[in-house]
Amino acid sequence: MRETDVERWDAETDVIVVGFGAAGGVAAIEAHDAGAEVILLEKMPFPGGLSAISAGGIRIAENAGDAFTYLQATCGNRTPDDLLHDLAQGMVDIPEYVRGLARISDAQVGVTGAVGNYPFPGCMSLGYCEVTDVPALAAGQRYSATSATTNGGRLIKVLEDNITHRGIDLRYETAAGELVIGNDGQVCGLIARQAGRAVALRAAKAVILTCGGFENNPDMQDQYFQAGAIRPTSFRGNTGDGIAMAQAAGADLWHMWHVHGPYALSDPTGKYPFALFHKGIPMWTPGVPGSASDLGIEPDEAPNASRKPLARLAWILVDRDGRRFMNEYPPYPGDTGMRPFDQFDPLRQEFARMPAYMIFDEAGRQMYPMGYAAYNDAEVSFEWSRDNLQEVERGIFHRADSLAALAEGIGVPGNRMRETLDAWNAAVSHGQDTVFGRPEETMLRIDTPPFYYGEVRPAVINTQGGPRHNVRQEVVTPFGRPIPRLYAAGELGSVFGHLYMSGGNLAECIVGGRRAGREAASLARQVSPPAPHGRARHLAGPNQEGTING
Repeated sequence: MRETDVERWDAETDVIVVGFGAAGGVAAIEAHDAGAEVILLEKMPFPGGLSAISAGGIRIAENAGDAFTYLQATCGNRTPDDLLHDLAQGMVDIPEYVRGLARISDAQVGVTGAVGNYPFPGCMSLGYCEVTDVPALAAGQRYSATSATTNGGRLIKVLEDNITHRGIDLRYETAAGELVIGNDGQVCGLIARQAGRAVALRAAKAVILTCGGFENNPDMQDQYFQAGAIRPTSFRGNTGDGIAMAQAAGADLWHMWHVHGPYALSDPTGKYPFALFHKGIPMWTPGVPGSASDLGIEPDEAPNASRKPLARLAWILVDRDGRRFMNEYPPYPGDTGMRPFDQFDPLRQEFARMPAYMIFDEAGRQMYPMGYAAYNDAEVSFEWSRDNLQEVERGIFHRADSLAALAEGIGVPGNRMRETLDAWNAAVSHGQDTVFGRPEETMLRIDTPPFYYGEVRPAVINTQGGPRHNVRQEVVTPFGRPIPRLYAAGELGSVFGHLYMSGGNLAECIVGGRRAGREAASLARQVSPPAPHGRARHLAGPNQEGTING
């Protein structure tokens, strides 16, 4: 939209930040501390986005050079080196920065070493920084709309406290809709919807987009994901708004195919709208003994995580033909767990692993809860039962009293299912999965009826694609030219376009949010041009609505 289409502005500030997750909170704080007046918009009635329900481990590094080397490998040479150098140095600086923010909340910050997800050069220099305790949340109460208070929620609470302490103008239930471009081609504000009406907000310095990806936009997913739309795990608010806004201003896009997500279950009743995670299990790094990480694994889920590096999985996965097709316990289950599902069979003209089936037996059912819910949403609730029987009643799992009934339920020949389970149990007995390489310590026999099965599909925790940006976090055109006064940070146009690095999005939320906030605040204020057609240009009063021509 052109500025000439805006008859009057409802409000004016220096910097408008769109989206209050980790990146938006940091960007707003940094812009304010650099002397700018800031409005922070959040379309949901609660804070945090995906950051609030994340495990909360922010990737850090002891050495910027090692971190840069690792980032080059995990980004697959799809991201310019200057951005990776900047992120690597920022990862070294994160602990000191987070400790500074934590003082407002009297919060505790922990730093631990943690090898990278893959054995790339530089992997041993990495670690996590986490907000481990916030006194205001010490009673274990649920933070805001989250299903449980994680270290991600504690991080958002610290950012929220800092925003309140500074008096930053934070507006909930205000959804940004379209950028406003001046006649000189510079971004000068945006149109948002607040309380059911359009409002025009002017940014005299810049707009910073930090409103996440497109996890809850099935139409956009259909265009960028080979297998089509997939269910989000945790949050409704990320619908690609920032991507559309940036595109309309001329932005280039990158990494749009890259999805961070596991294989997951779903609620067939439709009452719970998100994908359901399978049991939380530690990540591990191939070829690095003792590398298992319990990031995001609650103590009551993995009481012996330090002594038993990898969890025993009670299940296998089979495709619609009743055959195994993957290692059910890849190094980073929450990242690449969904990738093997994205295989098209041209002979059948379909995705033969959509859905696949999770199979376990009675002994497995009694071991532990097979799944859990994690969400940032005020309108939903789901608590997984200890013995998985409520999930059987709900239809997430189905009971089969024999192998023949199991085969019939999945829709495959009985001899096929017997062959699959015989081969699996033989592999367990020999201590080696020669077909897909699943780690020996994770393997369990499946031979005690009744058997259980449930449909699994890929799910998206978060997308990585969005508007491309340069090292200053300026959004750029397909020709590499910055779009004046438009910035992006965080998951929206992430640097990760090959293999994700656990805690990497939170790292770029902080590093990129800091850079974007400072860069935006450093700009000279734009002078508003005369109103078109001789009309007086003014800011709408508190009970008036800004007018949009046409």
